[in-house]
Amino acid sequence: MGQEPARILRMTCAPGLSPWLAREVESLGYVVESKDHTGVEIRGQMVDAMRLVLRLRTAFHVLQRFGDLYPSNADELYETASGLPWERVIPADGYLSVVSTVRNDTIRNSMFANVKLKDAIVDRIQRVHGRRPDSGPKGDRCVVHMFWKDANCRLALDLSGRKLSDRGYRRMPGKAPMRESIAAAVLMESGYDGTLPLVIPMCGSGTLAIEAALMATGRVPGLLRSNFGLKHLLAFDEETWGQERLAAKKLRHDRPPAPIIASDLDEQAVEASRRNAVTAGVDHLIEFHHCDFADTPLPDTPGTMILHGEYGERLGDEQTLKQTYGRMGDYLKQQCAGWDAWVFTSRALAGSIGLKATGRFPFENSGNDCRLLHFELYEGKRVSETLPEATQ
Repeated sequence: MGQEPARILRMTCAPGLSPWLAREVESLGYVVESKDHTGVEIRGQMVDAMRLVLRLRTAFHVLQRFGDLYPSNADELYETASGLPWERVIPADGYLSVVSTVRNDTIRNSMFANVKLKDAIVDRIQRVHGRRPDSGPKGDRCVVHMFWKDANCRLALDLSGRKLSDRGYRRMPGKAPMRESIAAAVLMESGYDGTLPLVIPMCGSGTLAIEAALMATGRVPGLLRSNFGLKHLLAFDEETWGQERLAAKKLRHDRPPAPIIASDLDEQAVEASRRNAVTAGVDHLIEFHHCDFADTPLPDTPGTMILHGEYGERLGDEQTLKQTYGRMGDYLKQQCAGWDAWVFTSRALAGSIGLKATGRFPFENSGNDCRLLHFELYEGKRVSETLPEATQ
């Protein structure tokens, strides 16, 4: 396996999350060769892909580039894709799924393009081995991604399978929850490392608290699931995979983090958070409370506070939400002196807090234009107020 040539690996992510993904990839010792709005690229071998699918917290997929084609239409796609050595990577007795993003004037239905590519792959394998893999939409075994724009068509093998952000612990998602990968990026930006208390009012389904507990104890997210796309490819090596899993397990430590406190006014949300934490195996590290955000008990030692405010699909009319955000600003100003506070909300509602943010970081969550706002709440100083930030 050590003689395997390095290939281009692309880690995809939620729109706008690539700065945090790049930071995470670099922290694992890799050199990022390129970065765009939805991903980063490095060069690596299959062993590197194994490490990445196990350890990355902010990624969607790990893709291995397989071929660049230049078809003008579906027939040319079939012809050129048939010329690639699929039999070297996909088992003849395997199961194949094709997913795509297609922008070609000759293609009115992307499913048609998927079928043409699938036919090219299985026909090629049939010619070589005399039998062909099954195919369908399951997406949990061999998956080929196609990105076809005009006459440029890039094909890649999905080494992760289903999204890495789908950890598997969120059995009770709640209403418009924060995606796990975004929660990880928010925690990374806040500098959270488990050494100081973390308080999460408005915890919803508990994603921020659970991701924090996983990060603080060195538990890599990939160990929460057993199936990955790379396990279904011919290049998969069971011994190397076992070594990477063992190395990932050794990152875990039993030192409990500083208190992690999560609260919500919705009793069902608190129960969902607790159950999700049990599934993730971190319920003993999180203290849950059913209360208004302003009544959340605070530890004696200040630390980090993160509020995921309501916006978009997360409840209520605009006027009521603005009043709630005004209360949030009063709460931070009057009760949280000395804390490092962060608020995640929509860009439109960011100005309703009434406090001057020392940092604003753009995010996209479920199609909403969001901001992560940073407030440094100094002891003994009045936090200055500012004009609404909705235009910033």
